[in-house]
Amino acid sequence: MSIGVTVLIIAALIAAIWIIIEIKRMKHKIFAIFLIAIILFLYFSFTAATNGKQFDFKTFDGIKNAGQIYLSWLGSFLSNVKTLAGNVIHMNWKGNSTG
Repeated sequence: MSIGVTVLIIAALIAAIWIIIEIKRMKHKIFAIFLIAIILFLYFSFTAATNGKQFDFKTFDGIKNAGQIYLSWLGSFLSNVKTLAGNVIHMNWKGNSTG
């Protein structure tokens, strides 16, 4: 019986070590996915904000103008998200109960 208990304890330790390693790896994966999502959001939002406008990215003024337009667009976007979230919070989510 003692060999069975020993094997069970060793198996539990191996499982615990494996779970700890996987949790650490998952943290890194989640962080990497978060960074990739931010990079993709910045790229696509910059493309959407500057769509149809011609900027000369070889000059400082061109980069400055593109940055100003993007930051203005981003500020408006975040303001709209705040307004939308506020309206969603104040909605009646109980539904119609007729009786």
